[in-house]
Amino acid sequence: MPTAAPRSLTHQLSSLITSDQAVSNLQRYFGTGLPHEAAPFTGSRFEHLAGGGDRPANANSVTADDLIAVQTLSVRIPAQAALDLLEGDLGVRVSKLLSSVRFDIDMVAAEAADLADGSPAHTAWHLLRDQPGIGWVTAGKLLARKRPRLLPVYDRVVRCVSNCQELWIGSKELSCHARIAGRTIAPCDDYWREAAV
Repeated sequence: MPTAAPRSLTHQLSSLITSDQAVSNLQRYFGTGLPHEAAPFTGSRFEHLAGGGDRPANANSVTADDLIAVQTLSVRIPAQAALDLLEGDLGVRVSKLLSSVRFDIDMVAAEAADLADGSPAHTAWHLLRDQPGIGWVTAGKLLARKRPRLLPVYDRVVRCVSNCQELWIGSKELSCHARIAGRTIAPCDDYWREAAV
């Protein structure tokens, strides 16, 4: 018996959004209308904790609020790196790079140069990723906290679902983000189903 062709990510997401459970899943995630004993998912606070990482007063520096926010997404920044981000040279370097990354632009309106290899955003990601104990997922989540409109949370689940191995745009590649809608998720079906539960 032939197997059915994998459905596109767009179709998969659309079916999740329009399912009968979509509203209750979102309410559970964000903690609206839950019974007193039920707790919302901590990740629901990631973007807006303490006013958000992109609020003008702190958009270009990593704060203790940002370090707590990334923990809501099940990652942590090691103490030494956290201290260096808050009080040391690493924080100064990341701040300088962030000051060159727009916080008032949506990913869909970004130019290729905003996410290209060597761009300030890409350089900041590499700088963070290369710190002991941080790695690519945590670096990406911290940058997503600082630039939520431009840089999405990009982790193992998103990579698997989108079939995009890199978030960043090479000089001759299309944006991975622009390609996501046409991808299929067959290689990750089981992983995707488990992550969506």
